[in-house]
Amino acid sequence: MTQAGNAVQLPTRDGVGPSVVLVPAGTWPSLLDFLAARMPAIQRSEWAQRLQQGLVLQEDGQSALPDQACQAGQRFFYYRNVTDEPVLPLQARTVFEDDHLLVADKPHFMPVTPSGPYVQQSLLVQLKRLTGCADLVPLHRIDRETAGLVLFGKRLHERDAYHALFREKQIHKTYHAVAAFKPELNLPRHHASRLVPGEPFFRTQEVPGVPNSETRISLLHTDGLRALYQLEPVTGKRHQLRVHMASMGIPIEGDPFYPILRRGIDEPEDFSQPLQLLAHAVQFADPHTGQARAFQSQHRLQLADR
Repeated sequence: MTQAGNAVQLPTRDGVGPSVVLVPAGTWPSLLDFLAARMPAIQRSEWAQRLQQGLVLQEDGQSALPDQACQAGQRFFYYRNVTDEPVLPLQARTVFEDDHLLVADKPHFMPVTPSGPYVQQSLLVQLKRLTGCADLVPLHRIDRETAGLVLFGKRLHERDAYHALFREKQIHKTYHAVAAFKPELNLPRHHASRLVPGEPFFRTQEVPGVPNSETRISLLHTDGLRALYQLEPVTGKRHQLRVHMASMGIPIEGDPFYPILRRGIDEPEDFSQPLQLLAHAVQFADPHTGQARAFQSQHRLQLADR
């Protein structure tokens, strides 16, 4: 299931864009039977209600019917909905907006796009409701546990030019992190390693082999036991900064996944203990206006103001 990419422009509903499900080979008596079998996490009665409310659409944008036939290769579109969605303690801020770009300042615990129990609370849905821009799309991602800057494109046909900045390493991103102070570490340093998917599926691990990840790490200041570090990712692997810091013996404070798993991905979170990692600043030349851009997060970590 992915965001809809069909030719017909399907509307957003309360900031939520439609997701798509593709019918594979098989036989189902009706569309309702298919949806209930394909996505059993949603109860059959819930699917029946969504169909009755017109919240499942055909490719032409018309409402689908619960008893209609479905064949392999067909696509149907639906709107994610979570009952009793948890409320996050903080909301996002808009740092900058023009005709091409929106820069948001995300708090800890907020997903960039709908995921898990969060739909209306996700950054993308909040911004779509705020701006009314149905084509708004994130140009990159940061972890839900991480706070800080996220860039969004406002025009679909302009995305490739922004994505090229990331591919060609023409965007300079700076993160701040709080971790233990180890005076024996030789900083600044470049940490390079090979990262691959770990266990469970949402973790990343370092393995021997040709490095495919690199981070520049420097010390900003220390109070003697703890320190504020500046992290500059050269590459953008999943959980790269968190894994690199843990492998150096200075795991980021509040990290539930590294170096050991302290909380499952679906277990309740402690909002009073956020991961001390912040996407602090970003710099680049805008490919559509030619202007030099530099943005800085308004969030601060526990040692940042000393």
